[in-house]
Amino acid sequence: MASTIVEIPHEVLETFTKSDQYHNSFLLHPDEGLEHALEHSAENGLPDITVAASQGKFLRLTALAIGAKRVLEVGTLGGYSTIWMGQGLPEDGELITLEISEVNAKIARENLARAGIRNARVVVGNAKETLASLPTEEPFDLVFIDADKEGYPNYFLEAKRLVRKHGVIIVDNVVRSGQVADETFARGCSKCRAVRTLLQMLKEDKEVEATTIAIANVKGYDGFLYAIKL
Repeated sequence: MASTIVEIPHEVLETFTKSDQYHNSFLLHPDEGLEHALEHSAENGLPDITVAASQGKFLRLTALAIGAKRVLEVGTLGGYSTIWMGQGLPEDGELITLEISEVNAKIARENLARAGIRNARVVVGNAKETLASLPTEEPFDLVFIDADKEGYPNYFLEAKRLVRKHGVIIVDNVVRSGQVADETFARGCSKCRAVRTLLQMLKEDKEVEATTIAIANVKGYDGFLYAIKL
C-alpha cells in the first residue's frame, strides 16, 4: 500500500527553526571548519541531510562525557558529524567512519583536513561487510549510526558487538516526522519498517538499555535512539 508523505505545516517548521536558532545563538560558537564542511559539501552536490548543528554538538558532548577514545561512525557523507565527534576526542583518540561512496569519502577527507581532524579514518565500502570484518579486541566507546535506514537492524547488532560495556550507540532518524509510529504509513515506507524492526528487536534485548529522543529543530521533526550496552 502506497502512503503519502506527512508534511509539517510551514508555520510549524518556522517555529522549530526560530527556536533552534535562538538557543544556538547562546550555545554554539562560529567554527570555520564546520562551516566550510557544509559549504564544500553543498558545492559538490551532496544532499543537505547532515545532522543539525545542535545535534552535532550533542555528539561531541557525548564523546567528552563518556571519555571516548575510540569512535565508530556508520555513514560519513561529507564528514560534518565526523568533525563534531572528532572534536570530542583526545589527541590519541581514533575515529573510524564508514562510507559507501568514494566521491563522498573524498569530500569528507578534504573537510576533515580543513577542520584539523587528524585522528579520523574514512573507510570506503559496504558498511555491512566492513562492520563484520572489524574485530572486538579493541572495542569502541561510541557508535553513531546515520546511514541507509534499511540497514539499521544489522548495523545496530554489529555496533552492539563492537562497543564496550557501558558504551553508547546512537541511531539517527528514528522518528521521521512521526511516520515510524504510523502503522498505515509504515507499510509503504521501507525506512520506517526498518526502524520499527529495530525497535521490536530492542524490546526483547536484555543486553542494552535504550530510549528515543524526539527532536524539533531547523531540520524539522525527527529524533534519535540512544542506547547503552549493559
